[in-house]
Amino acid sequence: MSQSQEVFPAQPAHPGRHPKALYALFFTEMWERFAYYLMVGILFIYMTDSTTGGKGFSGRIGADIVGSFIALVYLTPFIGGLIADRYLGYIKSIFIGGSLMAIGYLGLSLPGDTAMFVSLAFIIVGNGFFKPNISTLLGNIYNREDLKPLKDNAYNIFYMGINIGAFVCNFVAAWLRNAYGWGYAFGAAGVGLIIGLIILATAMKDKDIKQADIKKPVQAEDMPLSKIFSTVFLPAIITAVIGWFLPTTIFGSPIMGTQANDAFIFACLPIIAFYISLWVRAKGQDKKGIGALLFIFAIAIAFWTIYNQNATGLTLWAEKHTDREASASTAKITGAIFPLQKVTDTPRLVNKLDQYMVEVKDDSGKVVQEMGPDPYFVNVPKEQWPGGKDVKLTNTELFQSINPLFIVLLTLLFVPFFSWLRKRGKEPTTMSKFGMALFISGLSALAMVFAIMSVPSIYTHKASAIWLWITYFIFTISEIFLSPMGLSLVSKLSPARLTALMMGGWFLSTSIGGKVAGVMTSFWDDFTDKKIFFLILVAAAFIGGILIYSRIKSLNQIVKDKTGAD
Repeated sequence: MSQSQEVFPAQPAHPGRHPKALYALFFTEMWERFAYYLMVGILFIYMTDSTTGGKGFSGRIGADIVGSFIALVYLTPFIGGLIADRYLGYIKSIFIGGSLMAIGYLGLSLPGDTAMFVSLAFIIVGNGFFKPNISTLLGNIYNREDLKPLKDNAYNIFYMGINIGAFVCNFVAAWLRNAYGWGYAFGAAGVGLIIGLIILATAMKDKDIKQADIKKPVQAEDMPLSKIFSTVFLPAIITAVIGWFLPTTIFGSPIMGTQANDAFIFACLPIIAFYISLWVRAKGQDKKGIGALLFIFAIAIAFWTIYNQNATGLTLWAEKHTDREASASTAKITGAIFPLQKVTDTPRLVNKLDQYMVEVKDDSGKVVQEMGPDPYFVNVPKEQWPGGKDVKLTNTELFQSINPLFIVLLTLLFVPFFSWLRKRGKEPTTMSKFGMALFISGLSALAMVFAIMSVPSIYTHKASAIWLWITYFIFTISEIFLSPMGLSLVSKLSPARLTALMMGGWFLSTSIGGKVAGVMTSFWDDFTDKKIFFLILVAAAFIGGILIYSRIKSLNQIVKDKTGAD
């Protein structure tokens, strides 16, 4: 029996059209991503802010927390996908996950470190139930024979919803945190998530959604859940504990900068071994499909490392090394919409920085403070200082809206362009798009190398904001080539009973990439020559692209054998 027959016993009345269910999922995911990207867009700034009510952590600690959070957010879909596949179904999992995340976002508005970490835990667990299952639900809907040709297009539309939410949220965050405080910004994320759940609840009578919400029967070759917990999760916990203590005991310091980083890397090893075991036990086309996906997952880590610089390294760059001063006309127009950040060179008590803009600490490890201008002016030539007047700045998080803005605009161009190529038989294969995406993402990191070279020194001068626009523009092209296609490819190549679980594997690669991004950013201060930081990203992306094209024929054949198309 085919996968489509298992999921959809009856054929639709209107073949070849996008069903109404797509738009319900579109708006649900749009509001969920509004909430997530609002929160993650300001999280690093909140962690390191010491002047407007933030936590005041060092950049290294802030990067460690944010990197760990992003990593765990994309690691838990492994669990959530598995539980949804076998026990809960997708809709119930989505509502459970969404509710937990809403509690977490609202909890971030509460004071205290305990409330913050508990709230982050709620978001992490909730995302595990929500993220893989809404994507899988969409894929199941498009497993109908008449809708299969529209699957890639559906994921592109779905992905546009993600980026509309990601674009709008940063303006809301900037307005609320400047006008009312951090708590209101985080609270808005919770409200957005609740709106998304309400939208989905109103669509529960849709027959396409009902038919797509299935629990897949366990096959003889599948590992029982109890065994997965004993052979995967328990070893992950044990190896995490080992990773926390062993490297520090042997080498005197963590291998990856912090004990948390070491613990995460060690914990991933049993999970990676589990996915390899799925491939080892599989047979026939399932084995080839799983093998191709695991290969793609491994290479995609380089892409996701660059992608997650948005919340880490590029946020630091925007905060410290980008000229964010708003012109008089921009300040007038923008200021009428929401408050801009205000800074002054009037001396006040600030953290002392060395020549590389690294906080100076005393012998006890405490940050030394001194009288001086706002840190924004540290690498602004003194002749450009305002002389005691307020300077209005573009809020750092607004730069994170550039990428989703380009996603929405360029998707409107690329979707019809690929359709035009498809009609002429010239559209690149899915795997070719993956390879192109890796090379293009490398070029986006290379643009930052030129940004550094555009000024005499990034420690005495700020670079133009145009470089961030260029970087995000280039990267957005790579994202259009890879990210929505990745979701679609997992749906196409996964065995029916393992679809959500393999979605979890896709998010595992995202998780590792997010953690690597955080690890790299935690060493930001150690890269006195920031060109090296970005050149590492360039090299990783180019190597990934080369590896894709080294196996392009066999990968294309696997996709063709599994789906009937390239």
